[in-house]
Parts: sequence; structure tokens; C-alpha cells
Amino acid sequence: MKIKKATLSYEEWLAKRLPLIESDLQYKHERMTANLFEFMRATFYRWMQLWFIEVGDLAAAPEVLAVGDLHTDNFGTWRDIEARLVWGINDFDEAYPLAYAADLVRLTVSTQMALAQDYGAVPMKELSKPILTGYREGLATGGRPFVLAEDNVWLRDLVEENLKDPEKFWEKLEGHAPHSEPLPEETRLAIRESLPARGLRFQTSHRRAGLGSLGRRRYLALMNFCRARAAREAKELTASACLWALDDKGSGAIHYPTILTRAVRCPDPFLRLYNSWVVRRLSPDYNRIDLVEVEEGDLPRLLYAMGVETANIHLGSGADAIKAVHKDLKKREKNWLVEAAETMHDKTKADWYDWLEAYSPPEDQPTVEYQ
Repeated sequence: MKIKKATLSYEEWLAKRLPLIESDLQYKHERMTANLFEFMRATFYRWMQLWFIEVGDLAAAPEVLAVGDLHTDNFGTWRDIEARLVWGINDFDEAYPLAYAADLVRLTVSTQMALAQDYGAVPMKELSKPILTGYREGLATGGRPFVLAEDNVWLRDLVEENLKDPEKFWEKLEGHAPHSEPLPEETRLAIRESLPARGLRFQTSHRRAGLGSLGRRRYLALMNFCRARAAREAKELTASACLWALDDKGSGAIHYPTILTRAVRCPDPFLRLYNSWVVRRLSPDYNRIDLVEVEEGDLPRLLYAMGVETANIHLGSGADAIKAVHKDLKKREKNWLVEAAETMHDKTKADWYDWLEAYSPPEDQPTVEYQ
């Protein structure tokens, strides 16, 4: 199956599960032409279809509740209940029971693709080593959240260098046109439950963000609280694209709440789930580290930390699952992660070239600034 056919098949499957916004899907298709990294982020459904075909016995390695759509842009910051800055994985839309290796391979490939935009092709071995080392040591120590207070000073410095300018941040959010139609009642209730005070009035708008979830309903709620601006985002969830890749032969459950509660994690008190909606706080200090801006000496430490954080998530699968992972890791050939990452990189790159050749934008498609 070619990428164009796979995309059409997935979107037809998705449309049976939730309402889709056609203009956002068209915009997603356009973004898929931008570069290989953005294409990879937008096409998790295709990645999983290739995963089950291309990596041999690695797809049958011991199973954990995996992030699934793990890549470098899925690491970011939030504030915990003590208002401390925390860093870690912050997106679990595609969580699904998978071989533990699935997250490690996708993270490694995404690292090379992200860096290639500015630095060219960094050897996969150079990137996979700190990720795998961090993962192994994270599992061995039982995990530890990255609270950027007394510890992880170097990481806190990196985060603070990447914090958004508050004025530009709020100016961008306030540039969204107010929503002209009533919100779904479930969505409105979900947002109300997440507000910092009862009865607080808010203005809503449609928000176009992310890549993998483009096409789904996503709403922005803006308000004033204590004479300052505040914001929430509500995003609709559905079953992981892994289910499509498995021809609907797996679990159709939404695994987001399970992975969130079981992982070794310092919780974000503003991240809440209401049936099929996830609501989160938006703020200038909720941000990610731009990999291409990280100094060469800090990159291995950051990749090591990403490996540890991946272990933090997998540890939520329980002692028996982790024991099986340890056993499997010991018997793997030395370069298993490099070889699998190179295979998935090359297959994704071939798909991207096919997409570039097949894509033609609709004649009436307007140019809309990405938010």
C-alpha cells in the first residue's frame, strides 16, 4: 500500500470514529510536504503499518503500555501541584500496548530527522547510544520524574533558555477568531471543570495545532483571571492509530488515562481527561526544548534524559512486564536499535518522496498561518 492510499484509508477509518475538520486535514497534507521530520510526525498511522511489517521479531518483543507516537517534540514542561517546573513526555494521544522497542526506535529516528534540518545526517549510532543507555538505567533504578528544582540544573537551564516570550505567546493565542458555533456540551463542561475559579467567563475558538492530530476537533478557551490572561485547550481523543494498522484486531480503548496514572510521573494538575476529551493548561512556561538549539555538549545528556523518561513511562506497565524487557534487552544484538532505526528511517523517507510526488493541493485551499 502506498502512502497516499494509506492516508485515505486511515482518514476514512478515523471519520467513522469522530467528526473531522476537512480544512485542517487539507492543511495537514500540505504540512507533510515541508520536511521529513514533519512528515514523520504527521503520519504515525503509516509508521505503525510499516513497523509491523519491517522490523521482524522486534515487533513481538515484550509488550508495555507505550507512548506510540513518541518523538522529540513530545517532551516538554509543565507545573506540578507545588508550582515546580517539570520536564517529560506530555502527549499520549496514541498510547497503545506495543513492544517496548517501538518507542525507542521512533524516538531515535525522530532525533536524527529533527537534527538533519540544520546539521545534516548525524550517525544513528551516535544518537541511539545515549537514548538506550538512559532507558536501561531508568528501568534499573525504578524511574524518577524530572522535577527541575534541586536537581537537573543543566536541564532547567536548557528549559529556561527555551521559554516563550509571554507577550508574543498571548498575542498569538488572541489572534484566533472567536468560535462562531456553540461548543459541544461535553467540551464546554470539560473546560469549565478545569478553570481556576467557578463561574469564570471564557471565549472559545477553534485551534489548529500539532501535526498528528490535525483534523480533529480542538478548542482554545481564553479568559482573564486575577487581571491576567489564562488559557485552556480541549482536544478530542479516539482510539490509537495502532488499531487501524492492526486492521481493527486490537483494543479500541483510549489508553491515555491509563498511561497517565500508571507511569512514574510528577502529575500536571491542569491536565485532565473527561470521557473522550483531554483538557490542558496553555502557558508561556509550558514549552519544549528545540533540539537544534541545544549545544553539542548538552545533546547527549538530553538524549540520555529522554531515554530515562521513556523508561519512566514504561515502568507503569508493572514488574512482570519490565522483567521481560530486561531479559529481552540482554539477548539483543549490540546494534539492534541502530539497525531498526535505519530501516524505519529509510522506509519513512521513501514514503515522503512518494507523498511529494503524489500531493497536489486543492485549487481553492486558502493559505492559513500555522498556530
